[in-house]
Amino acid sequence: MTDPYPRSDRRKRLRHDAQVTYRPPTLADVVATLEVERVDEHHFLATQLDNPAHHIVGGHIAGQALMAASRTAPGRTPHSVHVYYIRAGDARSPVDIHVDVARDGGALSTRQITARQNGQILLEALASFSEPIESLDYHQPMPDVADPESLPPIQEQLADYADELGGHWVRPHPFDLRYVDAPPRLAIELPELPPRMRMWWRPNGSVPADPVLGSCLLTYLSGTTMVEVALTQRRQTPLSAFNALIDHALWFHRPVDLSDWVLSDQFSPSGVAGRGLSTSTMYNRAGQLVCIATQELYFGRK
Repeated sequence: MTDPYPRSDRRKRLRHDAQVTYRPPTLADVVATLEVERVDEHHFLATQLDNPAHHIVGGHIAGQALMAASRTAPGRTPHSVHVYYIRAGDARSPVDIHVDVARDGGALSTRQITARQNGQILLEALASFSEPIESLDYHQPMPDVADPESLPPIQEQLADYADELGGHWVRPHPFDLRYVDAPPRLAIELPELPPRMRMWWRPNGSVPADPVLGSCLLTYLSGTTMVEVALTQRRQTPLSAFNALIDHALWFHRPVDLSDWVLSDQFSPSGVAGRGLSTSTMYNRAGQLVCIATQELYFGRK
């Protein structure tokens, strides 16, 4: 087995040592912190999920921004959110989120969201919300893949790497992940890289049947898994290379049923100028299109 942290790289080795004692967030932690605290009509306070690098997780703060905006558009559900990550923040401190009401129309509402920490802007986003509308319903079909029950959990797939990085690859996860294609740690060692990274997922526990919370969890999940497909094209994993999210966009086509499995069909159509683009198309168990997400990742020096 290859150690992704060369002994000569002290900075990465220290990060590895911190991973040994790190307790990853549970599903309850994720859900609780997505429920941002309302300070006043347009101001919210968002508690972060700490980690060894004390780096704010992009998908998490984006989900919090969407939740805050949703609170200002009662009776309407998210249909899209477009996020720019401006700078990194410190996960040990909360984040202030301000929501501006850009427009309330007959069927659509638009919100502008700014997240700040210590006066500095971490994130800017636009989110749009809609009322249910009867209209033509069509989408591309779901790919033909193995059922999730026939696939082993990620912890079983990576059991041979249980001693690597303090057990990082087999740690508990807020979501049950079942990879149709080789997961990143296996994919980077294949002679030919897989063109796609398809994965079934569902929460590791029950969550309220709330369409807004479902959209926020889709935002969180996409922000924490879509990085893998772009990194794999470079034969790297999220722990073996510095990277940062630049932007992130999601379109929510129908409410997601988080009591059942969701298929995420991911691929990276482009890598150029130190950036990697990832796309995910998500379907529910019945084969209906739930969400399309895109994000761009930056590879560079700290």
